[in-house]
Amino acid sequence: MAKEENLMIDEQDKPLSLVMFSGTDDKLTAAAVLAVGAATMGRPVNLFLQYYALDAFRAGKVNADHALSPEATAAQAPVIRGHKGQHWSDLLRQAKEVGEVNIQACALSMDMFGIGREDLDPIVDGIEGVAAFIASASDGQVVFI
Repeated sequence: MAKEENLMIDEQDKPLSLVMFSGTDDKLTAAAVLAVGAATMGRPVNLFLQYYALDAFRAGKVNADHALSPEATAAQAPVIRGHKGQHWSDLLRQAKEVGEVNIQACALSMDMFGIGREDLDPIVDGIEGVAAFIASASDGQVVFI
């Protein structure tokens, strides 16, 4: 087997861990697309929700308008808003259906914002601290969004 093929096989077992900091719709969509792709390829996926991303996962707020990143120009915004792709929450549900996807809220962010488990959308699997997230990331890739 070629060295590149061995590397691909080795990487496939390693988790893709996404630290979600931003809560804008464009960045949440980008993360959800990565999660679906990795889950479809058989890679475990961990999402760790901090700060503004955590706010987007509150019960009753998932489908609200979470604006776009400041990087989106006036010309780009209508293109992004007009895209007929699936909503980021639907993509995450799809990822959970096809693979091992674990969505955890950051315990510290929960405490800072005074959010309880009952305040979160059911798509969130639980609450964990940074140490638990780092352990679940193991030696896989960590992406900060």
